[in-house]
Amino acid sequence: MTTAPAGSHGNRAPRAHKAVRLGPARWIAYGVSVMGIAFIATQIWFFAQIGIWTVVNPGPTAFMRADAWTLAKTHPGVALRRTWVPYDQISRNLKRAIIASEDANFVNNNGYETDAILQAWEKNKARGKIVAGGSTISQQLARNLFLSREKSYVRKAQELVITWMLEFWWTKERIFEIYLNSVEWGNGVYGAEAAAQYYYKTSAAKLTAWQSARLAVMLPRPKYFDDHRSAPYLSQRAGVIARRMGAAELPQ
Repeated sequence: MTTAPAGSHGNRAPRAHKAVRLGPARWIAYGVSVMGIAFIATQIWFFAQIGIWTVVNPGPTAFMRADAWTLAKTHPGVALRRTWVPYDQISRNLKRAIIASEDANFVNNNGYETDAILQAWEKNKARGKIVAGGSTISQQLARNLFLSREKSYVRKAQELVITWMLEFWWTKERIFEIYLNSVEWGNGVYGAEAAAQYYYKTSAAKLTAWQSARLAVMLPRPKYFDDHRSAPYLSQRAGVIARRMGAAELPQ
């Protein structure tokens, strides 16, 4: 048997592999890839969830969960008020009042009002901060279901994407039904039935035209008007909305 001489290849220890070091450009590319995958996964989850809600009513929304957490800290023992009712058990007065107040072209638009968005953009530029959004009923619902109250252009962009998903999956009646059962109407008050009981001790089906007009006016600032129910603006604006209700077109 021939013995390999010392130092020959046969007796060499295996070489240790050197650690691969990523340069700054590769780290940036890696980070962008991870964020891109996370973004796509999030959009797929939104899309699938909205598809499920075509036939299943949604549970607590993002706004409700945030409010429940706040109430648990500030008002222990106080629960959110919300009772789901079918679309045909909500007063036509309330439906007309909300469309007249929030989105007069709701039935005919595709979830967006370009002119309203551009007007909000100009107003925000003039003020130097985000003070308006030009949101339709569909956009408001997208925000309520999945997003936060934070005002930013990133959130607005996500809101528009979700709005497209809502319009893709749901009929206008379904959008409005979920909106009416999810929209915020005061401190821990969500949905038409809870609002009717909370403010007027009646059901959503029995709301009068005047009651409906006042509830519609509250929507942009529900917590404020919950605490300021005698504010002159509330009655003044409700009168305007009451006169417009007859022209409001409801989804079929």
